[in-house]
Amino acid sequence: MADTGDAPAVKKQKIVAREGCLLGYGNPLLDISVQGTAEFLEKYELKADNAILAEEKHKGMYDDMTETFKDSVEYVPGGATLNSIRIAQWLTGVPQATTFFGCINEDKYGNILLKKATDDNVNFKCQITKKAPTGTCAVIVTDTSRSLCANLGAANLFTKDHLDVKENWNLVEEAQYYYIAGFPLTACPAAVEMIAKHSSEKGKTFATNLSAPFICQFFKEPMMQVMPYVDILFGNETEADTFAKEHKFGTEDRKEIAKKMAALPKENKDKPRIVVITQGEDPVIVVKDGEVTEYPVIPIKSKDIIDTNGAGDAFVGGYLAELVKGENEAKCVKCGNYAANIVIQRSGCTFPAEPDFE
Repeated sequence: MADTGDAPAVKKQKIVAREGCLLGYGNPLLDISVQGTAEFLEKYELKADNAILAEEKHKGMYDDMTETFKDSVEYVPGGATLNSIRIAQWLTGVPQATTFFGCINEDKYGNILLKKATDDNVNFKCQITKKAPTGTCAVIVTDTSRSLCANLGAANLFTKDHLDVKENWNLVEEAQYYYIAGFPLTACPAAVEMIAKHSSEKGKTFATNLSAPFICQFFKEPMMQVMPYVDILFGNETEADTFAKEHKFGTEDRKEIAKKMAALPKENKDKPRIVVITQGEDPVIVVKDGEVTEYPVIPIKSKDIIDTNGAGDAFVGGYLAELVKGENEAKCVKCGNYAANIVIQRSGCTFPAEPDFE
């Protein structure tokens, strides 16, 4: 037998993210942010530091605010999945490493949303509807408070037909990783399940998010239809607690909750489910192969926190950016914490021109 004692060690080849490797589907919204006034909030019966869905009385507010406060208007692509996809795109540095599906109208706000997302190098393959205006979220800043009012509009009208278009399904087939937050379960669960099932059958990686307590409570059935195909499940502490109650886990210990989530029935048993629970300033809980690991977040002073909206989305985007490069769990979480730390020091889910993550 030949002596291999002096043979050089084989160095692991670094994976580079490629065009189209990560695909997301979500409810795209154009965040319209202005420096407003208490009088404007009162005009539309809004409250500071509150978040609501738009009612009929708010429909004319979006044009009103952009005209009234035109010197301070900022437009930022929004919606949970698109936030994460934009962050992942920013961190990979590979043009159009990400693809995004969502529904918009070809109206003023739809054109702005499409241009902004495209400028961020996301391959935005939108479905177009004329039945509702492009989804928007008013962000009215007064002093250090923010009042959010979302009109889902076209975002809620995505249909599975978009996946039946050969050009679009080709993009699904070309991707190796998928991320769909929980919110699309309220709009088109059939599309979520179709993508998730494809991922599972082809041995790819599908990630989703608990997204909000109400999703865990009122959209439990479509969520559990998709769960057997989920390889990575994200959520925050309140969402995890709600999920545990809804599924009668019989424990309030988040580490145990995460383990029970990971152990839920799964189609592709060759790839054990990973569960990632963020807890604000407390450590991130990760369950992988039945083992629990905690990762500390990056310390930050309260005076440096500008806006926590989008922090969870940014964490997911950072995590996915390293995942598509083949990095280990620790590096994925580290990048997630980095992205969240960047975003909470800025207004809206925005980021500097170039990342400095190492």
